Amino acid sequence: MNSPASPPIISRLRSIVSGSIGNLVEWYDWYAYSAFALYFAPVFFPKGSPTAQLLNTAAIFAVGFLMRPLGAWLLGAYADRHGRRAALLLSVQLMAGGSLLIAAAPGYATIGVMAPALLLLARLVQGISVGGEYGTSATYLSEMAGARHRGFWSSFQYLTLMGGQLLALLVQLGLQQVLTAGQLADWGWRVPFVIGALAAMGALYLRTHMGETAAFEQKQQAVTLGEAEGEGHAPTPGQLRQLLKHPRAVLTVVGLTLGGTLAFYTFTTYAQKFLVNTAGFSKESATLISFGVMAVALLFQPLLGVISDKVGRRPVLLMFGIGATLGTVPLLRLLAQTHDAWTAAGLLIAALFVVSGYTSISAVVKAELFPTEIRALGVGLPFALTVAIFGGTAEYVALFAKDHGVEEWFYWYVTGCAFLSLLVYWRMGETRGEHGRMAED
Repeated sequence: MNSPASPPIISRLRSIVSGSIGNLVEWYDWYAYSAFALYFAPVFFPKGSPTAQLLNTAAIFAVGFLMRPLGAWLLGAYADRHGRRAALLLSVQLMAGGSLLIAAAPGYATIGVMAPALLLLARLVQGISVGGEYGTSATYLSEMAGARHRGFWSSFQYLTLMGGQLLALLVQLGLQQVLTAGQLADWGWRVPFVIGALAAMGALYLRTHMGETAAFEQKQQAVTLGEAEGEGHAPTPGQLRQLLKHPRAVLTVVGLTLGGTLAFYTFTTYAQKFLVNTAGFSKESATLISFGVMAVALLFQPLLGVISDKVGRRPVLLMFGIGATLGTVPLLRLLAQTHDAWTAAGLLIAALFVVSGYTSISAVVKAELFPTEIRALGVGLPFALTVAIFGGTAEYVALFAKDHGVEEWFYWYVTGCAFLSLLVYWRMGETRGEHGRMAED
């Protein structure tokens, strides 16, 4: 049978932009929690040491990550059965609901233990949303992009993911300028969650006008035609047992994600707290440094995406694996000892350039490992499981090590995970072009 015609370039670009903006909004909502934890931790938990309160908020942050595999499973299967667009619409609605709940939740002084319970519920909902968002949006962007520039367009996955974090920091900087520290701690921290819920509704509107991918429509037509011609009932797309028929691809996703996700969360969400809690910067200075670093790091994503389209995905992944294995411990040691903002920013920019060897192309590499009928689930579920175990707990493990006086153990933990991923990159084959499963699309 003939493939459905590819969408016109303008329509394709509009869909990619709409999907990317929705992705940015979802990740803004997710990261607003981490950005403002320094302010709302005392609101939801009993009085104690600042590190203990941050440990409590980090624990809920980690629990939110534990829901991401469930979201990846449910929404990934939904995307493989009913379309990428339908799953992306559902994920952004869940995120809006979670943000509204955080914005409206009373504090511990008002309702006692129900306060952290509501915070936990909101993060569980957001965890399901983000878990489904990653695999589905990665699949959508990869399938919408043309084969020649798939690395470039798929880099928008992490560009908008990091853009969401940057936007959360921008809101934080703005509120720090117009509100006092007391106002921020009292009620100002609720503002970013209201903004996030409203922005999610705007993203929902944009996503209603997105087109479906040609790869998904082609697969649906093939299934329908096969059943009409009496070839038997085709397996339902997105089933877990279908995913298990691709064990090598699943294990590859786990291996290539392991070091990348831990390094990413170490040098982004945890870095801001590291600057305050270990290096001794003020909250305002740490926020400003993190904002500037993330703004620069955004530029690395499309740059390395383009490079991967020219030289292949594997060399770019190897750059990250080698750099993170050799550089994590000395870089974190230097960062812990510096009291100069420019030096701290330079160290973090260097770290995120190395990490971008993973983030810029991780979406497309995973998508290129799986066939269309299982792609969203295949990209999302093993990734979400790995992120829940290693990325989601990065902040908690780091704070726990610091609280017990063995902070450098965390540095070596990140290094060890990066080395394991390096071994996977060294042994894996190239996925670009005719080497990958998307060559058939």
